[in-house]
Amino acid sequence: MNTSVPLTKYGAELLKEELHQLKTKERRSVIDAIAEARSHGDLSENAEYDAAKERQAFVEGRIAELEGKLGAAQIIDPTTLDAEGRVVFASTVDLEDLDNGARVTYQIVGLDEADLKLNKVSVTSPIARALIGKYAGDVVEVQAPSGPREYEILEVKYI
Repeated sequence: MNTSVPLTKYGAELLKEELHQLKTKERRSVIDAIAEARSHGDLSENAEYDAAKERQAFVEGRIAELEGKLGAAQIIDPTTLDAEGRVVFASTVDLEDLDNGARVTYQIVGLDEADLKLNKVSVTSPIARALIGKYAGDVVEVQAPSGPREYEILEVKYI
């Protein structure tokens, strides 16, 4: 049931860095916090101990989650794509909003690396779903919360 998780090369590196941080630093600090809380005596009414154990559960859960995602990852390097100008996962797309002429650039990325502030949209987002498979010059309609929007694809890049 473990399906492939698409990630850009950059996104996979971010997850690997987070995993390394959790395993080398966070795990150690949680163990130290548990030991410190234990030294205070009675564990039944020890809020520090409960908080440290809760933090440990979070850290271990996140480690397992990241290991699972990285183990199932299909890592895609956008610079090696040859999609013949078609919008695909990891491609960067320049768009023009046909309603107001505003231009925007988005990269289509995996769910874990999506960040609208960085113009990285999830492959599952309405705009990415509308763009996938299209070419420069195509006009797409996106169902936005404010209603349908039309965009013209100006350029498709693999960077």
